[in-house]
Amino acid sequence: MSHWPVKILGDHARTTSGATPSRDNASYWHKAEIPWVKTGEIDFLPITTAKESISEKAINECSLTLLPENSVLIAIIGEGKTRGRSAVLEIEATTNQNCFAILPNETWDSNFLQLWLRSQYDYLRNLSSARGGSQSALNGAQLNALKIPAPDREEQRRIATCLKAQLAEVETARQAAQTQLKEISRLAHAIVVESVRRSSTSAMSLRKVLAEVRHGIGANWTSYPVLGATRDGLAPAKERPGKQATKYKPVTPGTVFYNPMRILIGSIAYVDDDDTPGITSPDYVALQGKPDVVDSRWFYHWLRSPLGVRCIASLARGAVRERMLFNRLAEGTIDLPTLAVQRSASAALKELRPVRAAIEKKLQDIEMLPQRLLAQAFEK
Repeated sequence: MSHWPVKILGDHARTTSGATPSRDNASYWHKAEIPWVKTGEIDFLPITTAKESISEKAINECSLTLLPENSVLIAIIGEGKTRGRSAVLEIEATTNQNCFAILPNETWDSNFLQLWLRSQYDYLRNLSSARGGSQSALNGAQLNALKIPAPDREEQRRIATCLKAQLAEVETARQAAQTQLKEISRLAHAIVVESVRRSSTSAMSLRKVLAEVRHGIGANWTSYPVLGATRDGLAPAKERPGKQATKYKPVTPGTVFYNPMRILIGSIAYVDDDDTPGITSPDYVALQGKPDVVDSRWFYHWLRSPLGVRCIASLARGAVRERMLFNRLAEGTIDLPTLAVQRSASAALKELRPVRAAIEKKLQDIEMLPQRLLAQAFEK
């Protein structure tokens, strides 16, 4: 890359951004004729369709540009992973105001340009980090000022073709690892369901078989990691304790806990025997199976299984952001196998843990490969 010429984006390419037609004007959205791309749809992969479309009238009246195929889009806003992502547009489309568009030009092959932008993802994120409490965002001035390598077009196409083939292989490996994780989850569900099916069960109130953890950790909170519950289970919490630190709940081995605002989408965790004890938000629900009645590991997997999902759904009351506190959960019932059957299933479930951990580690390594490949390709 050191011998390639470098050119400033805004000096050699036309750039623009989009807009959002008024939702109050139905004629801007019907007849839906022209794809309208939002930042959440920019995820490094080619864009061949859009979730929403607008009318030709919206194009004419709302300061929108109809972008041609091979335009390159950049997401300029987004606190998650979205900001800084890029993609090649493979259809004619428009965008919202949070997408920055680089129209096809004579200087850069679109695929080469997008791959270079992808290699700069971390730089773009840092470039647009919030200052003084404002929202993190890229802007047109920053992007137009980018200094981009510009080898001849034939070299660009050769590099883009090679990188796209390598990235396709990485994506195939990533999808395979994700499939393996799904199969592990299905196997865990099958173990739970089979334990219920093959054993004589008793319909029990959850209130009678579970005990809620209500007390806070106290002044010793700094001695423990802060844990959270995600769709994938146990994870470090994203936020540190604030003024309520002493009220954070202890979550020790054998504790199931969940985010009461997100239990409907599976934000449930379990602290296993070999996990480090921690604390979790006082807003979370933490509980344990009553001794000699419920094996907590078995119950955790039951709660995440189709059986638990049905129970949770039966207790929901239809609110979009509903809180499933312990008292609500306790209204549910469970077909409880004998403790011996629970423990046998629990032992089998524990054996899946290192298998899942190995696959998750492999997936993490795979997900780091694209940036490594791109860094090598564009290394100075």
